[in-house]
Amino acid sequence: MLAHPTLDRLHALGLHGMAKAFKDLDQNSEARALDHAEWLGLLIEHEMTLRRQKRFETRARAARLRHAASVEDVDYRSARGLDRALFLKLITCNWIAERRNLIITGACGLGKSWLACALGQKACREDLSVLYYRVPRLLAALALGRGDGRYSKLLRSLARVKLLILDDWGPEALTAEQARDLLEIVEDRYDAGTILLTSQVPVDRWHDMIGVPTLADAILDRLVHNAYRIELSGESLRKRQSS
Repeated sequence: MLAHPTLDRLHALGLHGMAKAFKDLDQNSEARALDHAEWLGLLIEHEMTLRRQKRFETRARAARLRHAASVEDVDYRSARGLDRALFLKLITCNWIAERRNLIITGACGLGKSWLACALGQKACREDLSVLYYRVPRLLAALALGRGDGRYSKLLRSLARVKLLILDDWGPEALTAEQARDLLEIVEDRYDAGTILLTSQVPVDRWHDMIGVPTLADAILDRLVHNAYRIELSGESLRKRQSS
């Protein structure tokens, strides 16, 4: 078999997954019993697997998730009020395709950010674009961008991803300028993309936290009305782990 010329041609065509599968099969004596169609099917499957993995790695790097979390590692046994049925539904990522939001609230140490990153990682695996920001840093970046000309570019980058994770909002009240920035983000994504927002502050206190009543009404109308909610409670997981 002219293995080396075939491998060279596969690599030249960018079919690196097929090339690796070709080499592995050629060295496997049991593979000789396969017919041509079975061989080709295995080569194509390896190529698709490699491409999916590369797309995931690209998505994950672009997302800049805070935690290396995965939905398979979620602990449903901890007494923190996590609705297992709802979370399993969210794992499908259908809510992102439906452009519904997700709000995760609860005290510090209950794993809000970790759960958000786990869902973000799953979205990357589903070949969906994801972007993660801690809200204080995002607001600071927008304020800086307003001065150096990058404001519109940053807003466009927030608008075009399928899932935008806004982590750790509050408890500080927003300035009027920050409230307008948040409205721009929410307005750009309304019925066009999904927001996953985490906060220590209960939703019923967000209106006061935004501060400007007219802006608060507009933001909450777009952010909350179609959102799934996870409301965590109980003792900090970090305290339990250290005890």
